[in-house]
Amino acid sequence: MDKLLQILSELHPDIDFETQDKLIDGMILDSFDIVTLISEISEVFDVTISAEHIIPDNFNSARALYALIQQLEDEE
Repeated sequence: MDKLLQILSELHPDIDFETQDKLIDGMILDSFDIVTLISEISEVFDVTISAEHIIPDNFNSARALYALIQQLEDEE
């Protein structure tokens, strides 16, 4: 989780990603942020986030995103 929080804080250092749960719904992350996140996550965690996983529920909080990463790691 620490690696993910670091990636997120590099995008938006002013956001508390440990408590924020409306990253998409609150328009904190935009489409460019999502593309950047997917690329960074792929590189750091060695997982592939496919189009079917790119939904607001998976990106609204760091916890949800980390759960997705763990799920993808388990599948590989």
